[in-house]
Amino acid sequence: MSKDISHIGGNASDKIKDFLVDRRKLFAASRLAAKLETTFGDSVVAALKLTEISIHKNELEPLSLEAIAVCKTRITQNMVNGHGTLHGGCSALLIDFCSSLATIALQMHTTGFPGLGFSETIHVVFHAPALLGEELRVVNKCTSAGEVVQSARTEIWSDTHHRLVVSGVHVTVKPQKPKERKPKKTVTTSKL
Repeated sequence: MSKDISHIGGNASDKIKDFLVDRRKLFAASRLAAKLETTFGDSVVAALKLTEISIHKNELEPLSLEAIAVCKTRITQNMVNGHGTLHGGCSALLIDFCSSLATIALQMHTTGFPGLGFSETIHVVFHAPALLGEELRVVNKCTSAGEVVQSARTEIWSDTHHRLVVSGVHVTVKPQKPKERKPKKTVTTSKL
């Protein structure tokens, strides 16, 4: 992903855009292994172009906010399966990474801090194949960024054929300190 934010539309602050456009900042903020040179799907994530980050009132619940993050990419050889179509694992990677951008945008807007979590569940629904070379638009909407659980919806569209390719829901959970367990009390009973 390019580190330049001038091409990113939407009403999110420049601070949010600047943070989200650089995936290394995401790793550092979550205390992940910043010293790693590459991670799974690194070339796929690096090819994403973040085009919009918006924060606005939720249409269904006007007292709540939602964040939208839109990314674009082109299907390359390292993203396809043996049939030459977008691989299911790559679809899950796009949902995982791109939906997290919407979640973090909403968290930063409401709290000022990117409360990063880890994936609890990713539900993926495949609607249509997308072939090598097709242009994709990944639209992500986060409507729930609570203190512990966050969730976002993703739709991956083929801009080439104007059809929905994949949709998904990504639920993340913030790490919690384990509660200290108290030793169980043993109960002695009378032998009478």
